[in-house]
Amino acid sequence: MEFELEHGHSREAIRARLARDPGISYLRDWIYGGIDGVVTTFAVVASVVGADLSSRIVLVLGLANLVADGFAMAAGNYSGTQAERDDYDRLLAVERKHIAIVPDGEREEIRQIFGGKGFAGDNLERIVDVITADESRWAKTMVVEEYGLAPTPRSPALAALSTFAAFIACGLVPLITYLWGGGLIPCVVATGLVFFSIGAIKSRWSLTNWWRSGLGTFGIGMFAAALAFWVGFGLKTLFNLSAG
Repeated sequence: MEFELEHGHSREAIRARLARDPGISYLRDWIYGGIDGVVTTFAVVASVVGADLSSRIVLVLGLANLVADGFAMAAGNYSGTQAERDDYDRLLAVERKHIAIVPDGEREEIRQIFGGKGFAGDNLERIVDVITADESRWAKTMVVEEYGLAPTPRSPALAALSTFAAFIACGLVPLITYLWGGGLIPCVVATGLVFFSIGAIKSRWSLTNWWRSGLGTFGIGMFAAALAFWVGFGLKTLFNLSAG
């Protein structure tokens, strides 16, 4: 059986690959924004249809939720990612202070961290000497190994932009297909395809089969939409009973 390798393993290919800055993934932000955008606008459509209200209400509520919720999601993601970055900077400053005040203690931490990874004897001491020879490398190593933080913090602005762009792009699909596509059935079909596509695309970065990942996301999204429909339908029934 032949396998296709993701990258080359010659000396030159390895040197070139490791010389590049490590890539930062915003996949989570795209997936998060895309799914939430579809659920948000389809929930508006489903609940309005369930309540038997006019299409004008779908347009007003759909666009209002699309913009407001998209911005709120992006702002929340920006704040959360900024908090992660601030935490990284804070811990980096803490480690630099500890290195300056108690270098022997910090050196022992490096020794025990890499000793726990299986290094021992002269090999372990050489690792300790190399890492602690550079204060910046020493502090960054401590932040990653002691606190488990990512070595390259993500950009809050790019995280927020990714979420907002995916939210708007995917969230427009249920709204457009309902208003200009002929009603609820085309909207349901298009929304289901978006859910499935998001799941299938994200399988590119996992070991799950594309169709299994697509069906999983499809099931989650359609369940959320069904809840919205039945809430709208239930409220309509309740109001009708109250009026009667």
